[in-house]
Order: sequence, then structure tokens, then C-alpha cells
Amino acid sequence: MVREIYENELSKLLNLYLYLHEKSVPERTEHLKTTWETIIKDKNHHIIVNEADNKIVSSCVCVIIPNLTRNVRPYAFIENVVTLKDCRGRGYATECLNYAKEIAKMENCYKMMLLTGSKEESILKFYRSAGYNSSDKTAFIQWLE
Repeated sequence: MVREIYENELSKLLNLYLYLHEKSVPERTEHLKTTWETIIKDKNHHIIVNEADNKIVSSCVCVIIPNLTRNVRPYAFIENVVTLKDCRGRGYATECLNYAKEIAKMENCYKMMLLTGSKEESILKFYRSAGYNSSDKTAFIQWLE
């Protein structure tokens, strides 16, 4: 079942993120609590999860970004697409991305953007099959310390 995350599911999400690029679950600090509260209360920040057998098996984040161009239409940014290793290839992430697309359509977004750090052809093929392309724009990243 695809849906938006519930406020009490932070621990489940952080454990899922161990399959993304995290090495450990962050400590339960005041900063973590404040950040989580900010995300949960932000109407433009959507954490989408896919639940199977009473556990979160896949997730993505969809952030709607207000915009002054393109007829003052917002755009959507997709990040943190992840699925439990033993649940990959079953369509869970695709369902999350489709849910994000519906949110973007409801918000009148003119485009969706997604970045991946992966160079694995299977992952790039997955994003292409989900409707994304890597030919329209060039992404540049500057990491801040």
C-alpha cells in the first residue's frame, strides 16, 4: 500500500535509509526531532512509503518547489528513492514514484526532477522506465562541508 508516512514512523524510515547510503541510524537528538517536525508540518514535503506485510519496504521524497517561471508553476524534486534489498524488483519503488507523480500533477507542477548518484545501468534503466530522462538537463552538484 502506497501512502504518505505517518509521524510516528521515523524509526522505520531511518532504518530503511540504511539501504540507501547511510552507515548508521542517527542519534535521537533534539536536532533530529526538530528536523522531523519541520518535514512533517511542511505541506510541500512529501515522504512517500510503500508498505507490505506491515513494514515499510520502499520510499521516496517528493518536494514541491514554488517557482516564478513557467507561468508561475511549481516543480517537483524527487530524492531518497530506496527499497529494501530483498524487496527490489517487485515494483514497490515504481509505485512510490507514481504516487509522487500524482502529487506533482495535483500541485500543477510543470516538471519533476530526480538525481541519482548511481552509475549502475540497472538503476539508470529503472529511472528511464519510470519516465525520467538524462538528456534534457545537466546536473551539477557542489558538496558543502
